[in-house]
Amino acid sequence: MLEQIHQPWPWYIAGALIGLIVPALLILGNKNFGISSNLRHICAACFPANIQFFKYNWKKEVWNLFFVAGIIIGAFIANYYLTNFDAVIIAPQLKASLLKYGVTNNNELLPPELFSFKALFTLRGFILMVVGGFFVGFGTRYASGCTSGHSIMGLSNLQWPSLIATIAFMVGGFIMANLILPFILSL
Repeated sequence: MLEQIHQPWPWYIAGALIGLIVPALLILGNKNFGISSNLRHICAACFPANIQFFKYNWKKEVWNLFFVAGIIIGAFIANYYLTNFDAVIIAPQLKASLLKYGVTNNNELLPPELFSFKALFTLRGFILMVVGGFFVGFGTRYASGCTSGHSIMGLSNLQWPSLIATIAFMVGGFIMANLILPFILSL
């Protein structure tokens, strides 16, 4: 049993488990799934100010904060106790492309040449981590939710804005991966 947990799960099992979160949340308490709203809940709880955006009953959403705490604890357990030390398998074409951009350690999910404290002080590291983080945060707020909220919860509830947001996420991801990222990596 423990050996199966160490291995990557097939998409049809992991996807089904994620998909079952939606009806479980709706049946157990008419709750919506989403992660990005937790920043608002944390700010409302920790920084009670006279800002209209933070004036609401955040305690009604405390279950979501426990959900995020569970994600953090689960990530810690997975990283320290369930890590699979096999090299990440990537396509030879991708490996060759990354090598052209100076990414030599491409057997890791996050190559340290791009994602490390040292890389933060390079132009492309700053663009990827700081500017990219800003755009993710801005886009999440502008779209009134993140990819998990819209693509998992919104689509399963047949919400038209979630379909539009999900299509925009996918188009943006394709543009980023195929046009913008190669430019950034060439810096």
